[in-house]
Amino acid sequence: MNSPNPPPSATGPVPGPGTATAEPTALGTEAAGKLASTVKTPPQNQGVTPRWLLRMLPWEQVSGGAYRVNRRLTHALGDGRVEFFADGGRLRVIPAELTELPALAGLADQAALTALADRCAHREHQAGETLATAGAPITEVLLIAHGKVRRLVPGAYDGEAAVATIGGGAFAGDQALEAPATGTPATWPHTLRATTRCTVLALPLSAVAEVADRSPALRAHLAGAADRRALPRNKRGEADIALAAGHVGEPSLPGTFVDYEASPREYELSVAQTVLRVHSRVADLYNEPMSQVEEQLRLTVEALRERQEHELVNNREFGLLHNADPRQRLHTRSGPPTPDDLDELVSRRRNTHCLLAHPRAIAAISRACNARGVYPSTTEVEGTPVHAWRGIPLLPCDKIPVSSTHTSSVIALRLGAARQGVVGLHRTGIPDEYQPGLNVRFMGVDDRAVISYLVSAYHSVAVLVPDALGVLADVEL
Repeated sequence: MNSPNPPPSATGPVPGPGTATAEPTALGTEAAGKLASTVKTPPQNQGVTPRWLLRMLPWEQVSGGAYRVNRRLTHALGDGRVEFFADGGRLRVIPAELTELPALAGLADQAALTALADRCAHREHQAGETLATAGAPITEVLLIAHGKVRRLVPGAYDGEAAVATIGGGAFAGDQALEAPATGTPATWPHTLRATTRCTVLALPLSAVAEVADRSPALRAHLAGAADRRALPRNKRGEADIALAAGHVGEPSLPGTFVDYEASPREYELSVAQTVLRVHSRVADLYNEPMSQVEEQLRLTVEALRERQEHELVNNREFGLLHNADPRQRLHTRSGPPTPDDLDELVSRRRNTHCLLAHPRAIAAISRACNARGVYPSTTEVEGTPVHAWRGIPLLPCDKIPVSSTHTSSVIALRLGAARQGVVGLHRTGIPDEYQPGLNVRFMGVDDRAVISYLVSAYHSVAVLVPDALGVLADVEL
């Protein structure tokens, strides 16, 4: 009887169908790769953004290292923003910041300013509460430390009309500080109503009078406040130019001249720098098919350009967010950026050329528009389709910060020196220039055979007139 299993052959088991053989019958891919050339890409960089601000800014050549912006004389009355600090869980106004109030602008008596700051009362208001009523006597100056307050006036057809929304750093009722000099009691020209929870510091006029009795400098300063405000100027605050129009006959025409600011602002070029180091062995032996030095330099320049745009937006000396005129700094009516807010931002200047916003802010704008049944259009900039509002490009810029409370800002720009707008500043033709305004200088080889290159980018940005730049702040995302 035959056995069901045949005996194994002397040469080993017979491989069945689909069974791999013990020895390869052809050259494998791993060995073949030793002779093949791989297809490789240049080093990829996730940190690259479109950098729309650098692309849109018209750049001015700054040969002397500084750019002076000459303007007509402006009677500055301190129409700025007041800053605060936390003291034991409560907010207090910085004494020197009280000089932002027009009546206190230029006051040098620090003891009087400190005394006024100490007499500010801390208050909390809920949304919907009325802080002041139109027509009522002004008994205190209100400093808005946090939150939003709406200015309301009687409407033409009953009800109330909102004329503005003010936020943290603003103040109201300061005109009452001039009342003792003018002899006319001051009244509230509008109603102030909180639209969000607000923190307010109130400076009573009685406290101001008490400090003025002990401070001759403050008393004299308040007495001259009305005279300073009465200086002839146009609606922009510039020194007025006397003119005559509509006359007949031969009247005596007024004589005039255009005065200039005695101390115009100068923008010095800032710099972003780094030292690029490459080992000579890498540069000598690993330079094909791509130059290691060129690739290292390309990535370094990309990072410098990103930092350059960040500085143009956020630098406290010249950055756009910190150099917007207080009268051009708006707040949203509620929280999210509505079409009404964008229209208000655009209407503050002539020829708004572009809007810059964080990508999350652009998404919030789209949601607010969709809720209203409004669908923003698109436009094309440098061959790229982008969002637009009223035909104005709405460009993404991730350098605009998003706060911990999930709020951001929208920047509106008028561009170009010919239009008295915003211009970028750089210097071309510098030694060892690699790109406009950026140079790469060889620094030598150290005793470790490391080659060093100094990479520098020179830049700044200037706002020629205040209304060239506007900021919609506290945009809720």
